[in-house]
Order: sequence, then C-alpha cells, then structure tokens
Amino acid sequence: HEVLGQTPRIISSGMHDAEFYRQVWKEIKIFGGWSGEVWNKRKSGEVFPAQQVITAVKDKAGKTTHYLSTFSDITARKLSEEQIHQLAFYDPLTNLANRRLLEDHITQAFASSARSKSYCALLFLDLDHFKHLNDTLGHKQGDELLKMVAQRLKESVREVDTVARQGGDEFIVLLEDLGQFSGDAAKNAQHVAEKVLDSISRPYSLTDSHYVLTASIGINVFIDHHQTVEELMKRSDLAMYQAKAEGRDAIRFFDPSMQEKAARRSEIENDLRQAIELQQFVLHYQPKITQEGVVHGYEALLRWNHPSKGMIAPMDFIPIAEETGLIIPIGQWVFEQACAQVQSWQADVETKNLVLAINVSARQFRHKHFVDDLLGSYAEFSFPAGLIELEVTESLLMDDLSTTVAKMKELNKVGFYFALDDFGTGFSSLSYLKNLPLSCLKIDQSFVQDMLDDPEDAAIVETIITLGKTLKLQVIAEGVETKQQADVLKALGCNLMQGYYFGRPAPLEH
Repeated sequence: HEVLGQTPRIISSGMHDAEFYRQVWKEIKIFGGWSGEVWNKRKSGEVFPAQQVITAVKDKAGKTTHYLSTFSDITARKLSEEQIHQLAFYDPLTNLANRRLLEDHITQAFASSARSKSYCALLFLDLDHFKHLNDTLGHKQGDELLKMVAQRLKESVREVDTVARQGGDEFIVLLEDLGQFSGDAAKNAQHVAEKVLDSISRPYSLTDSHYVLTASIGINVFIDHHQTVEELMKRSDLAMYQAKAEGRDAIRFFDPSMQEKAARRSEIENDLRQAIELQQFVLHYQPKITQEGVVHGYEALLRWNHPSKGMIAPMDFIPIAEETGLIIPIGQWVFEQACAQVQSWQADVETKNLVLAINVSARQFRHKHFVDDLLGSYAEFSFPAGLIELEVTESLLMDDLSTTVAKMKELNKVGFYFALDDFGTGFSSLSYLKNLPLSCLKIDQSFVQDMLDDPEDAAIVETIITLGKTLKLQVIAEGVETKQQADVLKALGCNLMQGYYFGRPAPLEH
C-alpha cells in the first residue's frame, strides 16, 4: 500500500546522475530493454546495490504500453566479491598490498615512467632481529607490531606510493615520480628511506612493554622497462641484504655509484653535525675595493676546516646543510662571528667604518625565528647595524614575497643593509627592486668574466650599473680577475669591485 501509485523514484538512491538515466532510456528505446547494476534505497534510507532489468512491453501493433522492471538485492554478492578481491590483492594481517598487487603496480609504473621519463624506486625493508621478538613475546605480539609498522610505513610515504607486505617481516615500498635525473631520484629515495627508518625506530607500545626496533633497507632506482619485475625485486632484495651484512639499521643502493654518493652525503651530514658542535668552521674574508682603490669592506665567506680532510669547499657541504636544515645554526654562527669581527674593528679608526657582508641562505631566511635570532645576537654588541650587509639571492624573492619584504623591512629599521647577490641570473623584476629595502646590487661574476669578449655580457654589466645609479643603489662587480676588467668597470662607474685581482678569500691578519 506504501508503493502503489508511486513511481520508481521512491527507491532512487540519488547516486546516479542524469546522464546515467539518459543512457538507460536510450538503450531501452533502441534495444527494447536494459540490464545492469544500480544503487537503490530501502525504506529505512539505507542504500544497497541491485541487479535491475527493465523491459519494454508492447502490444500487437508494436507500440510500447508498459515497462516491466525487476530487481534483486545483490549486497551479499558484492560483499563476497570484495572479500575475494581483498584476499587476492591484500595482505590479511596488515591490509597492505600483497606481492600480486605490487607487481601489477610496478608494471604500471614502468609504463608511466616511460611516458614521463621520470625515475622510480623500489625499497625492500626487513625488520632487524624480528624473530627474537616472536620468540620472546609470542606471535600475537609480533602480529600487533607488524600492524604498527605497516601503519608507520603508510604515514611515511605519499598517497601515490605503494606499500606492500611480502610476508613475514619483509615490506616493499614502490616510489614513483622521483625526478628525471638519476641523482635527484636517488637523493629523493634516500630521503624517504631515512624517514622510514626514523619512523620505525620509535618505541612501540605493546602489551606490558615497550619495544624498540630497527630495519634494513635496500633501494633500486629504475626507469622505463629496462628491468623485468623479477629482476627489479631481486636487485632491491640484494641491496637490503647488503644493508644487513654491513651492520643493519642501514640503507644501501643496488647501484654502486649511487651507494657511493649516498654514503658520501651521509658522511658529510654526520660530520657537519659534529662541525657545529666542535666549531670547525672558519671565516675567510675577501676585500671590496672602491674606484679609488680603497678597501670599503669585506665579504665573509664560510669555510670548513675538517680535522682529517682539511679545508672543504662550500659547494661540497652547503647544499647538504641547506637540505638538512643545518644551515640555520651554521648561518647564525656566521652572523655572530661577523658581529664579533665588526666589533673588533671599532677600536681602530682605520677599520671602524668597514662594512662586512655575509650570505644569508633562503632556508635560513625563511625560518620563523630568523629575525628574532639575528636581533637577539646583535643586541650583545655595540656598533651601527649598517656595518653588516646581508646578502640574499633572487631565488629568495620568488617564494612568499610579502613575508620576505616584511622581514627585510623589520631588519632594515634597525639599520641592517641588504645586497641582492648574483643579480641578473634569476627572474629579475623591477617591481621588487623598487619595493625592497636594498642598498646594493651585485653583478654576477659570470657576466664580469666574459664582458671583454661577449658584447651581450658587456651590455648586461653596463645596464645593471646604469640601473643601480637610477635606483640610487650601490653596484658591486664580483669575480674581477684582471686589471683590464677593473679598468672597464671603473669607466662604467661601478661603485665597488671584488675578485682575485684584488685579493683571494683568506683569514684576516690580526
């Protein structure tokens, strides 16, 4: 009695759009009927899957007089299908992908990688001494720990990545879209692996106890179809066993060259942390010369005096310091050393007005406590803030310009000056030159070194000098190596010069 006189809309779930129904009626008109799966609604409002058949009923003349619709509830069948799919493609304990589903994803990654020319990586992970836990705490506790490990693995990677359990205490992670260069891909894969190791090593709360665990990871970076799925998994497995053989709780690459780079990077990172604690850094100073040949000031350049490896070039450690965030305490140390140097100059009338420039990295500048840390350190000294010049690069201005401007203006109010380093090599914009509290433009040395031979570089140098004059900014040319270069820059009206012709970076003589 509740449905008599009603249309089928009374059981419509609302989960199908108008296009779905257009296609249904199109088939009915063409073929005289339709069958398929739909979502219907019970009286209670619960939505359920149904197998539905609609047939057109016609009279003797072939005219449609009625439509007959029959349907059956297929909830039980759907649940069975889901269970079968779950058993076929997922690990029943951890609900991670099983090897069958992983191999399917790897095959898809081959195809995607071939199109995008982007590298992927396969990480084999084995828990260290897991058998000991099973033997001492029992398999039930072991299973609980495996579930926790699975959850931490999923939290350590992106949604597009695949985490699988091969069985026992072995897990596999498929990382896609790691970059179009093998070096970048290896670095990104190592970063994920380090994140995974850190996550897994945190204590686990098991019944009546806390348990600490480590893991060994093998990595194979790949692209396109250069390896079969079987070869790929074998190589990652071999790398994992290499990690175990070398002491466990480690990461190893199958590719020896990548392993060597990763090992060198890891070694430098560890040494950097010690260098900060043991104060192994030193500052070298390169003079800045006026048109009259007078020393206007210096640029302080960071050097690392390693106890066993000697002096390490900035290009070998600064990028790693940037990636790890260690550049933040290193940059703060540089600032404090610069302040101490300027303070010492105040005792001599010949040096009290020298300006000291230091480089500020984008990572350091974006740190939320950057301004407070600098002002806190500066408060311990007594000299005009204008004797410290903070050099920033154009890349810093490309991200969150409003915050960058606010920080620069806050420091400029105290008296600090800003120089724009490597000017001309980035996305130069006259609008930010107008709005930023800059005191100086630095012409990149690549233009200076080629300006005598390349008319385009000569034109760029002249244009930057003219622009500086127009905006009432000092212009300094870096990388000046010959008298001829210096003479041309003087003739063009360049305010300051810096380079090997005037002096190499070196410790100051006291």
